[in-house]
Amino acid sequence: MATILVVDDEEPILELLRFNLEKEGYLVCVAKDGQEALERVEKEQPDLVVLDLMLPGMDGLEVCRRIRLIPKYQQIPIIMLTAKGEVIDRVLGLELGADDYMTKPFSPRELLARIKARLRRINLPEEADSQIIRGELRIDVKGFRVYVRGAETELTPKEFELLRVLVAHPGRVYSRDDLLERIWGYEYDGDTRTVDVHVRHLRLKIEKDPSNPEYIETLRGIGYRFKG
Repeated sequence: MATILVVDDEEPILELLRFNLEKEGYLVCVAKDGQEALERVEKEQPDLVVLDLMLPGMDGLEVCRRIRLIPKYQQIPIIMLTAKGEVIDRVLGLELGADDYMTKPFSPRELLARIKARLRRINLPEEADSQIIRGELRIDVKGFRVYVRGAETELTPKEFELLRVLVAHPGRVYSRDDLLERIWGYEYDGDTRTVDVHVRHLRLKIEKDPSNPEYIETLRGIGYRFKG
């Protein structure tokens, strides 16, 4: 049974999420500030973290950054909760390693759908090719590892899934909406910058020259494709 860590300093939100998550059969642990969140991650080793951006003391951005600095926790999906209009902080959170975000006030039903989608994606189904090799890029699908020019490169779960989708069909063009639906697994609210943030972050990790990519090509006004 998956364990979900919910981090928020508002008691009503903690209780609302605990009730709905436990109703779905998840094990739930909670934290009310950033330091307690880090301690809970270490102690409980959750399968997913729901993390509020605005926390007393250490904020959600710093908590996200610190979690991603620990190798064994780099693949834990993180869904951030943000107040309406916090666009800059939201994008920064994605760049620091958050996998998704929701704006308050949110629908518990939609959050549950996103949690289920994220958990499905970290349990990737077996594929005919357990390894995919494209040029100097090697993807170990079963091992959830990526090697660039022989060296292992750490990717977040969403970066890995984005790369896996693009590499699986070289030359195929994916619109941003296509990628949102395939990777996020739910009806998105239209902010396609999320895809651009992850593509930019992915290029920094796999391309020799991110400004002149040899793997992931941008088709302006259309989307992205992996060069075959």
